[in-house]
Amino acid sequence: MRQTGRQTRRPERRTPPTAAELAKVHDRTLAEAAARELTRDGRPEPGDPALLEARPEIGDSWARLRRLGLDPDAGAAAVHLGPAEIELRRRASGLQAVMPVLRETLVQPVDEAPLILAIADADGHVLWQEGERALRRSADRIGFLVGARWAEESVGTNGIAVALRTQRPMQVHSAEHYLRSHHSWTCVAAPVHDPGTGRLIGAINLSGPAHSARPYLLQLTTTAARLAETELRAHRLESLHQLRTLAAPLLARVAGPALVVDAAGWTAAAAGLPPPARLRLPAEGWGGAAAVQWVPGLGECVLEPLAGGWLVRPVRPPEENGSGAPAAEQAEGARLRLDLRRPDRPELSVQGAAGGWSHTLSPRHAELLLLLATGRDGSTAAQLADALFGDPARTVTVRAELSRLRRYLGGLLAHRPYRFTESVLVTVLGPDDPYDLLPSSSAPAVRRLRAGLAAGTVRLPGAPVPAPRGPADATVPQPPASSAASWASVGPQARSASSETSA
Repeated sequence: MRQTGRQTRRPERRTPPTAAELAKVHDRTLAEAAARELTRDGRPEPGDPALLEARPEIGDSWARLRRLGLDPDAGAAAVHLGPAEIELRRRASGLQAVMPVLRETLVQPVDEAPLILAIADADGHVLWQEGERALRRSADRIGFLVGARWAEESVGTNGIAVALRTQRPMQVHSAEHYLRSHHSWTCVAAPVHDPGTGRLIGAINLSGPAHSARPYLLQLTTTAARLAETELRAHRLESLHQLRTLAAPLLARVAGPALVVDAAGWTAAAAGLPPPARLRLPAEGWGGAAAVQWVPGLGECVLEPLAGGWLVRPVRPPEENGSGAPAAEQAEGARLRLDLRRPDRPELSVQGAAGGWSHTLSPRHAELLLLLATGRDGSTAAQLADALFGDPARTVTVRAELSRLRRYLGGLLAHRPYRFTESVLVTVLGPDDPYDLLPSSSAPAVRRLRAGLAAGTVRLPGAPVPAPRGPADATVPQPPASSAASWASVGPQARSASSETSA
């Protein structure tokens, strides 16, 4: 059957936009935003399918910077570190050990091309910079030098900042930069994570003139980031082997079950119990913890510091299935707090009758827990797959991630459908700016949740009800929190009789 009426879908481009086209998009977007502010109308006009628009990641960054009031012609006051602070951050980042392999991978193969290699820490501070001398002088003129903080709020949309914010490889080409002074540059960057903790520790960046950008640079930078993580993993395995050598005679003298883990919780050796691959450490670590602490999967344990790790001795032997004897007691009347106030460090805290614990979450687990917290009625695997990926068929991935979550949440999570148990009190702490809620997430449900929070139509579970601002607001109903109504606006569609009935 022939379709009639106007087609609103934008035709796909087979070639990347030129610098001139991106400049027009940049100017038009800023002009339209200024016009909306003058008319006090924040609603965007319907887009023309024939017009080129910025990529979602770039558009989101521009919108955030407009809300912050950053001038695209002037930027903000530069932030520069002193030599001592640079050296301290180099050592703390852990990236110093992988600099030789990065030089071999990135500087030497592209020595003929005009490029700058820059390594930044997780806060966006440029810690190393190498490349052609004339090009580095040009970079100095826009403030791109060692010690500079290359964050969005300071220098606008750029490769390092977007890669750190989204935690995935990114390219920012020409007029995709928010500041007009950067339009002659192209930046490609990839994030680097600590293989031991999963924590974001920095980004690898290649920058050069926009007219000489090469399509392979993003793939090259991504490969270099994975190679850096491989090098860091090799260093961690070597340290774990040294700890295992130290632990063997110690465990032979300990009465009862015990295990030795490194500072990140990875098991080096165990005696008298099945060794878990890794223990979930509190978000703040065990440095100032009490001698007896609740450990997910083991229950109450006595902790003793070792050189480079910890000796962990369960007070009560764990169950044969490794779930821990007090699991049911921990679930009864538990209080669960999902802290998403820091965009780069989502944290989960649980406090129950048998004790409490907390640790940092991976981006995927943070997404899943947020969806479960805002949908207390429960969701099937297909609905969660649709909310995360826009594809209800990706249930295998969802079930695998939920299985990992159940290893340390145990009785706090129910299934068929997946949900938190009714006895669990769930609170979600969100950032001040709704668009900073899990900024690395591109899940459809998370993006709808951000928009709903910004519009004031929904609120997070446990969030305080905003006070009425005047007589006209006193009769306005407050947005629901953690209810079927709020979930319907941001997550999977409501279940029907024909929907999936089992997880």
